[in-house]
Amino acid sequence: MSVFSDNIRFLRGKKEITQQELADTLIITRSRYVSYEDGRSEPPIEVLVKISKFFNISIDLLVSVDIRKYPIEEILRLPDNRIVLPVVVDKLGNNSIEIIPQKASMGYLSGYSDPEYIESLQRISLPFLTNGKYRAFPAQGDSMPPFKDGSYIIGKYLENIDDLKLNRSYVFVTLNDGISYKRFKSKNKKAVTVAADNSFYEPYEIPFHEIVEIWQYASGIFPEDFEPDHFENHNLKEMFLELRKDIRDLDLKVSGLKEE
Repeated sequence: MSVFSDNIRFLRGKKEITQQELADTLIITRSRYVSYEDGRSEPPIEVLVKISKFFNISIDLLVSVDIRKYPIEEILRLPDNRIVLPVVVDKLGNNSIEIIPQKASMGYLSGYSDPEYIESLQRISLPFLTNGKYRAFPAQGDSMPPFKDGSYIIGKYLENIDDLKLNRSYVFVTLNDGISYKRFKSKNKKAVTVAADNSFYEPYEIPFHEIVEIWQYASGIFPEDFEPDHFENHNLKEMFLELRKDIRDLDLKVSGLKEE
């Protein structure tokens, strides 16, 4: 037996259909289908695609993840059924929030599509966050004020990119930049334009094909050593960064005049 054979047997049982009925849908003989369920043979790609579409489960999940561990009724399907997000609750019924480790945040890009990786993450529950799927991402760098290294940004999963709201903050998980916290500015046919809250950084575009996930800002977790004067220090830093930006802009203008 294989993961695939176990999965199709399980999924067929959930639909309460016979082997013959499924074989008829796939336009193959019953004996041929039975060989797939028994693990004696593997389907060609064209049959695998039909099975995937029939159960509305992606091929990578069918062949690599034991779906029996993740009840279909309790998972959130993402666009194109790329991955599944188990919606876990605690004993009080509160939504469990997975925490992405600070030191292993880049590993999220390779693990976000693996339910076993998601299940291995530590969890917390915040009763005031309901009606959605939430996850906590580590803040890094100086582009996310007032968040700094050691703090976490809790985001609510956004199912549709068309639901982005102007000037709202989001965690964008992208193939090139990994995890980033940015403010949504605009959208065209091919990309979204985002900007950091730190004005030293210029707005930039993220092509749609690079976006893995989007999480709308919901709350924040700050480290124990968070100091009240952090904002004051941040303002001083902002002034310095603005000065650097002004000098850079002036250099560009001078360079342009010289070329003329």
